[in-house]
Order: sequence, then C-alpha cells, then structure tokens
Amino acid sequence: MNSGESDTRRPVRRAGLIDQAVERFRDEVVSGRWPVGERIPTEADLVSEFGVGRNTVREAIQSLVHGGLLRREQGRGTFVISSSELTGTLERQLAGGSRRHYLELRRALDSTAASLAASSRSEADVELLRELRDRREEVWSAGDRDLRAGADLALHRAIVAATHNPLYLQLYSSMLDVFAVHMRDEEREGDDEEAAHRHHHELVEAIADGDPDRAAAMVAAIFGPFMR
Repeated sequence: MNSGESDTRRPVRRAGLIDQAVERFRDEVVSGRWPVGERIPTEADLVSEFGVGRNTVREAIQSLVHGGLLRREQGRGTFVISSSELTGTLERQLAGGSRRHYLELRRALDSTAASLAASSRSEADVELLRELRDRREEVWSAGDRDLRAGADLALHRAIVAATHNPLYLQLYSSMLDVFAVHMRDEEREGDDEEAAHRHHHELVEAIADGDPDRAAAMVAAIFGPFMR
C-alpha cells in the first residue's frame, strides 16, 4: 500500500455495501495496488481502511474469489491470482479443450493478429518486434521451458498490440497463462527449431513490410509442425 493513496480511498457508503466493497477491492487488484501473486490485507485491515463491517469484507472477498481474481489459502491468507476476471473465466473454459483445439484457436488468433498488424503497425512497433524476436532466439538456446514460453509469448503479444485494437489485446492477454502451460509441453526437433526461428524472423519482417498475406502465412508455418 502506498501512503500517498490513502486520501483517495473514501469510506464505502452504506447503500449496497457489498457491491460497493467488491468494486473497491476489484479496483485495488486491477490498478496493481494489490499485485498478482501477493497477499492482500487482512480482514481487520480492510475493515479499518475501507470503513465497512467484517461480514461485508468477507462477502466482497468471496465474490472476487468466485470471479477468479483472488484465492484463499488456509493458514496463509488471501492472494491475488489474476488482474482480470476474464482471465479466470477463459482459463476454466479453455482447460476443457484438447491439444488440437488449443492449437487451432492459437493459430487462428495469431494469424489474424499478424495480418492486422501488418496493416496497422507503427515504426515503434516494428522496432519492438525485432527486439523481442531477437530476445526469443537468444532465450531458446538456454533450454528453460518457462523462459522460452515467456519470450515467445512476449513477441506474439506484441504483434497483437501492433494491431492497435485494444479489445484484441485484452482478449489475447487474458489467454497468455493458458498458452504458456501448453507451450511448456511443446517439443521440437532440431530442424523444426531452426525452421521456427526462420519463420519468426520472416513473420516480423512481413509485418514490417506491411504484407498481411505473408505475415499470416508465416504464422501457419510456425504452427504447422504441431498440427500434423
């Protein structure tokens, strides 16, 4: 908590106390004041800070638990697990799909994003994409699956950002945790890895050249080995 922010947190009005408390607590999460992975304040601290009763705090926290933003851990407290309720919902929905379903969805999203980015990217976007592409290739040699997934998804998320479509970016960002889980299980042979590097290189350059068809084709080539 930042002491300078305390003046913005007015006591919650009595009408609709639980709903108002939910919104105030949700704002703490979305704003990053309660960061993902961190424990939130105790019930007693929330009662004192927000000026509501303990039962109201408990009900509001439970609502955010159901929404997928928070998780209670016995004996440890309540932790932030997501900054978006959409993320939790999507994770639950996508968890039931097969690997092929995941790959088909990912290819469709990335292909459309690449095509749109080729028509909408700025010079700053291109510069960032080239940096992230080079970073992805550097990380790949380390053999750490978590680092690989992070570097790969950072590049593909930046491609979505280059569409300058905020709805697309929000949707894609909400799926990143699911994508990362599947990526950790992916295996490529040596030749496939070299091809993947080439295809990512060409993907970025197609976007830089403003060629939507070539950009979409490179995404298809990237996912091709996994669709066999």
